[in-house]
Amino acid sequence: MSNKRLVYVAGPTAVGKTAISVALAKHFKTEIISCDARQCYKEMSIGTAVPSEEERDGVPHHFIQNKSINQAFGAGDFEKEGVALLQQLFQKYDLLIMVGGSGLYAKALMEGLDVFPTVDQTSINIVSMLYQTEGLEGLQKALAEKDPDYYQKVDLKNPRRLIRALEICETAQKPYSSFLGQSVKERFFKTKTLLLTRPRAELYERINFRVEEMLKEGLEKEAQSLYPFRALPALQTVGYSEWFDHFEGKLTPLATIAEIQKNTRHYAKRQLTWFQKAESTEVKAGEFKETLQQAIALIP
Repeated sequence: MSNKRLVYVAGPTAVGKTAISVALAKHFKTEIISCDARQCYKEMSIGTAVPSEEERDGVPHHFIQNKSINQAFGAGDFEKEGVALLQQLFQKYDLLIMVGGSGLYAKALMEGLDVFPTVDQTSINIVSMLYQTEGLEGLQKALAEKDPDYYQKVDLKNPRRLIRALEICETAQKPYSSFLGQSVKERFFKTKTLLLTRPRAELYERINFRVEEMLKEGLEKEAQSLYPFRALPALQTVGYSEWFDHFEGKLTPLATIAEIQKNTRHYAKRQLTWFQKAESTEVKAGEFKETLQQAIALIP
């Protein structure tokens, strides 16, 4: 078995992953792989909480602002590029740190993605018509009927996820969830996931504060510059979509801020649900040095 190790620092947004991962990288004298589905885009900075040069503290980070929002870049692309990068970096290091809140991206790199049948055009048309006529509620109802197991797990407010699942259900005539967990790939490295957590009230307070800091840094202006590209998949993102609604007269400035905070809290809750179902070791975040020592002690 290989002695190469990938340590994944997981956790919900605003829990404090960046600081701990940088400190771990400095302790082990290594580099960091970012598995954040949005921080990889160079046009998106404030709203995605990209760590500053100061926060990175001289530690090399990979997959930070190295793509354009005009490029299609998903979990499968991350897996392919990530494996190639690890093959290169593991020639120099025995241990690497991965950090980020995109659980699917992390799973793709550590285990590989599930294999699904190719969706046929008839299925695409059926689901598209359902969405056009009955909206998000129609997608939710259909998924509850066709795949109650996945219905319990998926983000029910994410139409892209619902559409994808229903297209697979229609094409295969079997539940989307039946394809999950079937294709764990043999990797050339060992993995360890540390799940950073905080009490919910404390986490929510940190989220609200982070949103306020983003506003001071110019989040509204950044969102305004990205408004012409609002239809791109990369911009279907909390922190931007709410401002887009404001620019279209749907929300007042105060309501926009409140929506961003609320939606970010909901996103954090969904992240925790995902991570708690995965194999991980909990690290209760508190005083920084103690948290760091706790994390170091858990790394074999």
